[in-house]
Amino acid sequence: MPITATTRVLGTSPAAAQLIDAVERRTGIRLTRAEAAPAEIELFVDPESSAAEGYTLEIGDRAVIVGADEAGLFYGVQTLLQLLRQDDSGWWLLGADIADSPRFPRRGVMLDVARHFFGVDDVKRFIDSTSALKFNHLHLHLTDDQGWRVHIDSWPLLTERAAVTSADGDPGGFYTKDDYREIVAHAASRHMIVIPEIDLPGHTHAIGVAYPELVEAPVLNDILVAESERLGQPLPVAGETYLGWGVGHSSVRIHEERTYDFVRDVVRELAEMTPGPYIHIGGDESLGTPQADFDLFAERATAIVVEAGKIPVAWHEMGSAANIAEGTVGQYWGKTTPEGTHAEEAIHFVERGGALIMSAANVTYLDMKYTADFPLGLTWAAIIDVRSAYEWEPTAVLDVPEAAILGVEAPMWSETTRTIDEVEQLVFPRAAAQAEVAWSPREAPERAWDSFRVRVGSLAPLWKAEGVDFHPAQEIPWSAR
Repeated sequence: MPITATTRVLGTSPAAAQLIDAVERRTGIRLTRAEAAPAEIELFVDPESSAAEGYTLEIGDRAVIVGADEAGLFYGVQTLLQLLRQDDSGWWLLGADIADSPRFPRRGVMLDVARHFFGVDDVKRFIDSTSALKFNHLHLHLTDDQGWRVHIDSWPLLTERAAVTSADGDPGGFYTKDDYREIVAHAASRHMIVIPEIDLPGHTHAIGVAYPELVEAPVLNDILVAESERLGQPLPVAGETYLGWGVGHSSVRIHEERTYDFVRDVVRELAEMTPGPYIHIGGDESLGTPQADFDLFAERATAIVVEAGKIPVAWHEMGSAANIAEGTVGQYWGKTTPEGTHAEEAIHFVERGGALIMSAANVTYLDMKYTADFPLGLTWAAIIDVRSAYEWEPTAVLDVPEAAILGVEAPMWSETTRTIDEVEQLVFPRAAAQAEVAWSPREAPERAWDSFRVRVGSLAPLWKAEGVDFHPAQEIPWSAR
């Protein structure tokens, strides 16, 4: 089907305007709006047409997208854009007859804005590029040892004192409440739910820079000392901004009631700004916190989130606490072959009436290197090429019912990334692999590496047109146009 300046789009959905803008960015052609049928491209919503977030797409003499809801229509548009091609005769759409809906309801990406800060425009760019792959959740890692990145009215020193730097001494920053609301609204326009994370009770050195009375003195473990020396980074010092990457040394004061006043205030203010159902409270790598104290904190913190009317989400370590709030969602970041107590901790969320998000670090962590000599990223979980990111099964990692798996999240930690371009080099194309793992049926005919590598290679012209700074991995046959 040809695409020309006379091609008309029929539909009142915001997806119609998004389609027109995207085609213009890609081709330079501005499609026109049709006032009535028939039109060359028609967009409809029909709740009976598919499962939630699903769509049908037929491309022959004309293109018709029918979404089960607005999200489904948006995803149908993204597929149509992936089928746009150019040859010597001009622009055209590949023929198609597609009925599509997601395997998992939870398809997420995470952006760490704490170790290195990314401004509102960068986050919006990240939302645009990942929602186009049909991701529907954005997990913002807002706080860590290196910085606190969202303003809290009741604790103003968090952004006054603890947001000024990033890892390696790079510039910091934070989101005002209006900034945060702008991000949430932009995500919603792309059918993405924002999940804010306040990492507790560890990864909390920055809190102590602002409010020393809330945080214990750093606990220096042997791994932290050795890694800091290897990287030439400073060790954490109480009350001073932390410029290194090391983990496990910080903890809030578990037995101080003021700590829970703090948690309650932060959760309340975040809940007021966050229309989505979740608040993530961290829980990972609290190596400096005695286990009994950690368990007590986990129980109280998850209860505080429930009291605020939200569903708590926590990294799988919080599953060690017997009485985490019922319904708390666990995020498993262990490996595809679980180590230590990781599986037991994750399974406890299900036993407490919750569910699991799968973020197996050795296949989903977008901050790992593609190859040993890749200039960005780390290697502690694995070296993850595109095929490794694609060939894994979320339900095969833990011994839980398949229904207990909400879906997949691909985290992007920012120790080594200073710019959004560097983030994109690590995220793309591997985010496309995670998107397909989360969306497509396990046994779908095209759910195979040989098919995927060709299809993802065909996205190169689209990504270039959208300004996505993807890594041209050698294992992918990239299309020129």
